[in-house]
Order: sequence, then structure tokens, then C-alpha cells
Amino acid sequence: MYDLIIIGGGPAGMAAAIYASRQKLDSLLVTKEFGGQMAKKEVEIENYPGLGQISAQDLIARFSGHLKSFDAKIKIGEVSGLENINGKFIVSVGQEKMEARAVVIATGSEPRALNIPGEKEFIGRGVGYCVTCDGPLFARRDVAIIGGGNAAFEAAIFLAKFAKKIYIIERGPRILADVTNQELAKKTEKVSVILDARTTRIEGANFVKTLVYLDVAGVEKVLPVEGVFVKAGYQPASGFAAGLVEFNDRNEIKFDHESRQTKTPGLFAAGDVSDIKYKQIVIAAGEGAKTAMAADEYLRKIKN
Repeated sequence: MYDLIIIGGGPAGMAAAIYASRQKLDSLLVTKEFGGQMAKKEVEIENYPGLGQISAQDLIARFSGHLKSFDAKIKIGEVSGLENINGKFIVSVGQEKMEARAVVIATGSEPRALNIPGEKEFIGRGVGYCVTCDGPLFARRDVAIIGGGNAAFEAAIFLAKFAKKIYIIERGPRILADVTNQELAKKTEKVSVILDARTTRIEGANFVKTLVYLDVAGVEKVLPVEGVFVKAGYQPASGFAAGLVEFNDRNEIKFDHESRQTKTPGLFAAGDVSDIKYKQIVIAAGEGAKTAMAADEYLRKIKN
């Protein structure tokens, strides 16, 4: 039985694992990949204190390298179940089950689907969620990005290296992205923003051909594009913990901000999967560190 199992390999999970190792806890980090949302960043990271401008992959390498320098125990896999039986946690990864006295959930969030006609049908045939993965496939083509936040503008900045024309489709009356990202996108001279546009469906034959939206007056508009990237926000990857935690109206895990615990003693939440207000890499890392320290305090109490 482990003292602590940390679920998730993003900045919160890796920071928690580093601090757990420093506290000499018998801990295990379980993750399907390292980096979390960092791994899907389309532009350089410029706001991590002390590092200046750094690529997402380099920052992930620094996090994971630091973690591995402690000879931390790591298991690559996706958690499929979490149980609490008589105060003991059982974490399932496929058919394998592992036990722990405490658990930190740091699984972050995943892209939010639009759930409109054509979205699922054209995944891999013009519809995508990861611009760094699929962007080069759209060289010299017109594409649309659905969403008006930082993720959408960062995707547009990256896509500008390949695409002929990029439309950012925002359903609201204003852009939510940082001014810096807006200015960088504008400099590419390939980006057009369409506000008050509610996407209703994606159409095509073998591949995407058009995106259909309603304008502010409710008039249907047809936009000829060969690619659609969905950047409509994220939803917490928290479903496996249902029954052991409470969720807010955004399905984020609620926890006591003093003890760092959820409604189940010994079960902690950290980073973007939790109900913290701001979602930033540096904040997630700090939350992971604080949560590992709280878990160490909890374990010392139950052992005495």
C-alpha cells in the first residue's frame, strides 16, 4: 500500500509528486501522459516566473526531469476507477488495482465538445481539437476556430504558419483573449474575427466543406472552410471520482481550501480539476505543492 497516489501528470500533479518525494512519502504518480494542457499549448509560454519565453515541451521536460531526479515512482496509464473502502483508497488502471492511504486528484481538464451536428461525424476528417497535432494538415486552406478565448487565439497564431485564412468564431459580443494574443493574431494578417456567431452545424461529404452559424440577427450564414478546430473551453476530467467528491456547477471538484481535502477524508484535489478560480500553469503548480504538503500532514496524523 502506498502512502499517496497522485492522479494526473500536468503541472499540479508533477509538482505534488515532487513535494511528496521531498517529504519522503511512499508515493506513486499515475498519468496517461506528462504535461496535461501544457502539452497542447500552441505558442511559447511567456508568463512562468523566472523562465522568460519557453516552449511547452521544454517546460514539461523541466518538470518531469525534476520529478525523475527524485527517483519518483511513475505509472503510465489512465485511471478508470477510484474507490474508498473502509478508509482505504483503491485506484484502478485497466485491470490493475493499487491501494493508498491518501489520493490527490490532479487530472486537469479536457476540451469541451460543441455537441452540434457534424462535429463527431467529421472528427479526423476536418474537425479537430489539437492544432499542434493537426495544424500542418491544413496548409494553404481556410479554417475556422470556434471560441474567443486565449486557446482560440493561440491556435490561430500557430495555424497562421500553415493556413491560408483563419476565421475565429465567437458566440458572444466580445473577445475574451488577452490583448497580447489578440495583437499577435492581428499581426499575422490572416485572422478574421466573427462575433455574435452561434455555430449550429458542420457540413461536408468525405471531409468538412462548410461551417454554418447564426449571426446576431438570427440569420443563417454559411462559411466555406476545410477545417474546424474547437476551442470552446474545457471541462474537468473528474468523472471517475463521482460519489467521492462534490462538484460545482462546472463539474469542478469542491474542496476545503484550508485542509485541501474533498468531502472524503484523505482525498485531495489540485489544479484545474478543482474549483480554484484562476487556471494558469504557475497556479496549478503551486496548488499541487500545497496539496502534497497537506496530504503529508494528513498522513502523519492518521499514522500517529
